[in-house]
Amino acid sequence: MSAVYKDDQEDWLTVCLKYLLFVFNFLFWLGGAAVLGVGVWTLVEKSDYLSLLASSTFAVSAYILILAGGLVVLTGFLGCCAVIREQKSCLSTYFLLLLLIFLIELVAGVLAYVYYQRLSEELKQHLSQTMNENYAQPEKDAITLAVDRLQQDFKCCGSNNSRDWMLSSYIVSKESEGRVVPDSCCKTITPFCGKRDHPSNIYKVEGGCITKLETFLADHLLVIGAVGIGVACLQICGMVLTCCLYKRIKMDPY
Repeated sequence: MSAVYKDDQEDWLTVCLKYLLFVFNFLFWLGGAAVLGVGVWTLVEKSDYLSLLASSTFAVSAYILILAGGLVVLTGFLGCCAVIREQKSCLSTYFLLLLLIFLIELVAGVLAYVYYQRLSEELKQHLSQTMNENYAQPEKDAITLAVDRLQQDFKCCGSNNSRDWMLSSYIVSKESEGRVVPDSCCKTITPFCGKRDHPSNIYKVEGGCITKLETFLADHLLVIGAVGIGVACLQICGMVLTCCLYKRIKMDPY
C-alpha cells in the first residue's frame, strides 16, 4: 500500500513539474519577445546615430539580443515538445539551448555594461571630431544626415555648444555660403537660417549634443541590461525545473 502511495506521489510531482515547465515556457516566450523587441527597438529607433559612434559595441549588443530572442522562440517550442513527450534526449537538448541563450545574453549584458562605463569618454573624444571633420563632406552623407537629425531631435547645436561649428570644415568652406552653424541648428528650419546664431534662432543647450546623445544611449543600455538580466534569471528557473523533471523520468519512452 505504501509503495502504491509512493508511486502516486511521484506521478503527482512529475505532473506538477510538467505544468510548471509549461508555465515557464509561456513566460519564456514573453521574455524572448521582450528581448527581441528591445534589440529591434535599439537598432531601428535613432539608428542613424550609430554612424556617430567610434565603436560598434552598441550595435553588436543589439544584434546579440535579436539573436537570443530568435533562439528563445525556437527553444520554447522544443521545450513544450520535450515536456509532452517526456524524452530525456529532448530535455537534454532543451537544457543545453537554455544554457546557450543564457551565455549569449550574458555576453550582451557584459558588452552593454563595459560600453556604458566608457560611453561618456568616447563621445567627448569622437563626436566633436566627427562633426567638425565629416559634416557635409564628400561621401559622408550618412554622418551628415545623422548630425542633422541629432540636432533636430534633441534640440541641440554643436558637440558642446554652437561655437564648436566655427572650427568645422563645413563652416569655413565656401559650401556653407556664409552660415555660422548648419541649418539643422535652427529652431525653425528655413534656407540659410544658419547665418544667424542668436538664441532666438538656434538651439543653445547647455552641454550641447554630447550630453543629449549620452543620456539617450545610456538609457538604451540600461534597458538592454535590465531585460537581459530579467530573462537570464527566468532561464535559471527553467534549467532547474528541467533538471528536476529529467531526474524524475525513469526512461525514454519509445
